[in-house]
Amino acid sequence: MDLTHRPRRLRQDRVRDLVSETSLEPADLIAPVFVDATTDERTPIESMPGHDRVPIEGIVARVEEVLETGVEAVMLFGIPESKDSEGTRAWAEDGVVQEALRRITSETDAYVITDVCLCEYTDHGHCGPLEEELRSEEVVEGGPACEPTTTVDNDATLDALEQIAVSHARAGADMVAPSGMMDGMVGAIRSALDEAGFEHVPIMSYAAKYESAFYGPFRDAADGAPSFGNRRHYQMDPANSREAMREVRLDAEQGADVMMVKPALAYLDIIANVRREFDHPVAAYNVSGEYAMLHAAAEKGWLDLDAAATESLLSIKRAGADLILTYFAEDIAERL
Repeated sequence: MDLTHRPRRLRQDRVRDLVSETSLEPADLIAPVFVDATTDERTPIESMPGHDRVPIEGIVARVEEVLETGVEAVMLFGIPESKDSEGTRAWAEDGVVQEALRRITSETDAYVITDVCLCEYTDHGHCGPLEEELRSEEVVEGGPACEPTTTVDNDATLDALEQIAVSHARAGADMVAPSGMMDGMVGAIRSALDEAGFEHVPIMSYAAKYESAFYGPFRDAADGAPSFGNRRHYQMDPANSREAMREVRLDAEQGADVMMVKPALAYLDIIANVRREFDHPVAAYNVSGEYAMLHAAAEKGWLDLDAAATESLLSIKRAGADLILTYFAEDIAERL
């Protein structure tokens, strides 16, 4: 037996870290933060242990908690005081995110990224104003009747996203992150920001966002679950890989600065493909369901939570993500 090649030589304790190929640092992580205009006190999110909805008055303290762990960036999600069919509170000057932004940016050094979407602000829970269209099935005598189906009005939503992004930039956002998977959203937002004098504000596009079963806990956290139907008409089919490259390419052409893949763990191949094909920084969203399932297994005693979380984030980084948006950000950063 030829044992000239012994890879185990480099797995010994003192050399193992020296030859480690992938590193994980607090600066790689972005912590999601939920600000809620409907509450006066922190409200625990039951399906996401360790996370709360925070009132506007407590948002600075919450962000300071994040910064103390070494994480430098937060993603801000808002729960408004009221909703309507158009989601108009999303771009209100006194909206929940706008008020929180002014406080965070004036009292902390956090780098603040804002979610630019409408699902938390519409009374129907979809990512934009709705339109009705007829089902595409051919109608023949005795066949199925044409029943109306409802979907998001793409172009009307672009107008709303422009207003949201500009309102966030005016309130102090360092970066905006459109997440609704509307066609043309990056180009529309880039033009609106530039025209308003915010050429310096970058866009992190949710360039490949899949219609996923792993979003459940987040929809509880942000009060953004659809009141009917689903988001199959605008979020990507989990079966599709090539389509993701088309989506990312379109966003790159429209001026996106950072490309997001969401979710992360079930889509490591997509992260790797984006990393290989594009020079842009790549972000990945380690979503609420991925977080919750590890907590649930750990509570059963089935796995070590810290070890499993670290391994999960390393796998995302190893696949090619430069930035990871994760609910584990604070815990992992403190350990690092």
